[in-house]
Amino acid sequence: MSDSLLSIKDLRVRVEEKEILHGISFDIKPGETHVVMGPNGAGKSTLGNAIMGNPSYEVTGGEIFFDGRNLLDMAVNERAKSGIYMSFQNPLEVPGVTLGNFIKTALEQRTGEHVRIWDFRKKMLQAMSVLQMDPSYAERDLNVGFSGGEKKKAEILQLMLLSPSLAILDETDSGLDVDAVRTVSEGIRAFQKNQDSALIIITHNAAILNSLHVDATHILVGGKLVRSGDASLVDEISEHGFTAYETLS
Repeated sequence: MSDSLLSIKDLRVRVEEKEILHGISFDIKPGETHVVMGPNGAGKSTLGNAIMGNPSYEVTGGEIFFDGRNLLDMAVNERAKSGIYMSFQNPLEVPGVTLGNFIKTALEQRTGEHVRIWDFRKKMLQAMSVLQMDPSYAERDLNVGFSGGEKKKAEILQLMLLSPSLAILDETDSGLDVDAVRTVSEGIRAFQKNQDSALIIITHNAAILNSLHVDATHILVGGKLVRSGDASLVDEISEHGFTAYETLS
């Protein structure tokens, strides 16, 4: 039996009538952090959405297994309950639901257990301190009136408190200044301490990776996985960009 937490084999995905991913394959073990990099339009976000089960992304071939289960047989909410979390480039605003209540409800659905409000609040405040978030944001409607940076911090706050088995961070560093990237990285490092969980970081900018442990790097170009390697591949991309890989797609 495979010891992989996530196994992707020959994955093909299309949006409407256009195929975006052309046969992607790689495995992730518990405790590993994998980085998916590539130029804009390479299919990075498509990969994350396909794993999460976004219905706008149609899987036309291949397979995805998570913790021994066929993800393609599971609805989006089932994937979330099984322990998969995905942050988004542009987090949605949810009027009428506070950030704190949203996370508490999600945690109860994830675990199937009632969460004591005082225990939850203590953990939430500790996590908000790591992220340098004003505690008042816990009582504000989810993402309503939040700046771009505060929305991204709210996503990492969810990551820290939900403690999923697999987290997919899609361009979490997009639009963040240097200080915000450093703060968000602190939250990601806290999540990485859980050796039972795995992490996929989708980005085209290596800045957020500077202070993070990376086990594997995958380069997507034109919907194809053109190269995989270790953390040193991130440095190579930072120095030379993606031009050298564009001819491989």
